[in-house]
Amino acid sequence: MKFLVIGDFHIPTRAKKIPSQFLSLINEEQINVILCTGDFVEERVLNELESIAQTVWVIGNMDFFASSPTKRKLRIGNYSIGLIHGHQIYPRGDKYKLFKIASQMDVNILISGHTHVPSITIFKNVLLLNPGSATGCWSGSGGSLIPSLMILKIENSDLLISLYELKNNKLHKLSRSFKLLNNTINELN
Repeated sequence: MKFLVIGDFHIPTRAKKIPSQFLSLINEEQINVILCTGDFVEERVLNELESIAQTVWVIGNMDFFASSPTKRKLRIGNYSIGLIHGHQIYPRGDKYKLFKIASQMDVNILISGHTHVPSITIFKNVLLLNPGSATGCWSGSGGSLIPSLMILKIENSDLLISLYELKNNKLHKLSRSFKLLNNTINELN
């Protein structure tokens, strides 16, 4: 199955729209489920995602249009995945505090946003994922200012993560493969 991991849009306060290159990519990839870290700002962004695929989302600190959980947990293949926005963490993106939340949620993958900086990190046997900002907008701590998202392909214990960044109107892709063996996430070469 293919999962789009996306968040931190801040539309219309910091950005106008999701880049068209990302919308084309999403349509080409035939996404099964969208996992969203929140900070839509306007509900129309959520509605746009829901028109593409089933959307599992959490509320961000800038979302005031609806109520949703601040964290979710789901099982995909052999992986247990937690989803949070990330505003619960200070300083932003602190891997020790993210690990603590992952441990409390009893997950081996934790997806968070809020920093607007994409990252793929294994920390103490938890895979910490942050898709960055889909629009590349600024955050309270700066951010990368480069639009980004992730696509996960999960089959049982196999996980392929593709990070897409939009630089100079061109998509750049970085892929990393992982496998869950004996409850340990291993990166494959």
